Amino acid sequence: MVVLSVPAEVTVMLLDIEGTTTPIAFVKDILFPYIKENVKEYLQTHWEEEECQQDVSLLRKQAEEDSHLDGAVPIPAASGNGADDLPQMIQAVVDNVCWQMSLDRKTTALKQLQGHMWRAAFAAGRMKAEFFEDVVPAVRKWREAGMKVYIYSSGSVEAQKLLFGHSTEGDLLELVDGHFDTKIGHKVESESYRKIANSIGCSTNNILFLTDVTLEASAAEEADVHVAVVVRPGNAGLTDDEKTYYSLITSFSELYLPSSS
Repeated sequence: MVVLSVPAEVTVMLLDIEGTTTPIAFVKDILFPYIKENVKEYLQTHWEEEECQQDVSLLRKQAEEDSHLDGAVPIPAASGNGADDLPQMIQAVVDNVCWQMSLDRKTTALKQLQGHMWRAAFAAGRMKAEFFEDVVPAVRKWREAGMKVYIYSSGSVEAQKLLFGHSTEGDLLELVDGHFDTKIGHKVESESYRKIANSIGCSTNNILFLTDVTLEASAAEEADVHVAVVVRPGNAGLTDDEKTYYSLITSFSELYLPSSS
């Protein structure tokens, strides 16, 4: 087993989710297909609720901004015909959501609706989040050693909390000190990592960031954050140069904390 020694100055573990704590397959084969398969039924069931109407109005606003894009799907405003309009209106929202997802877009409007749909699914026990088997024992060990653990994912903080709150291992939220999403900045921009350190109240070199994406690793490094690239089944392959340049781990158990010996 390769052992990577965690630098003594590190007091914070910053974790990516997809491809790092959680199999990409769970996100791609379970989370996202759930939206496409259930969005119509969800809208029909919740249409009259204020939260759903807010989601739709945000999606409509996004659709207006997207109108110049090739293949963009418009969402018409209600014409005042009430129930007559409803099936077409819901279908337009469904088509727009599927169009955005086919382009792998990460708009706030799309993420908000997805987050609300996942919340309902997790609460009803229709799905549970999967974590690699080395994740929870390692995180417990880090916390016992006095480390703080934060999450940084492009998925919304609300969606992150759903995953950690409804996992196959139970409710893991108590293991996490805080969550960051792209509201603090994009993961490929080094400034985001400075803002995260600032928000946590530490220096960037007190953080070890674990991610499977080398573009994110590079941005974090530029901000003087320590980085290890996580190699998991189903993740994108690395170039020979990337394999040579970055510290690689295939399991969280390969990280050795000098302070806990």
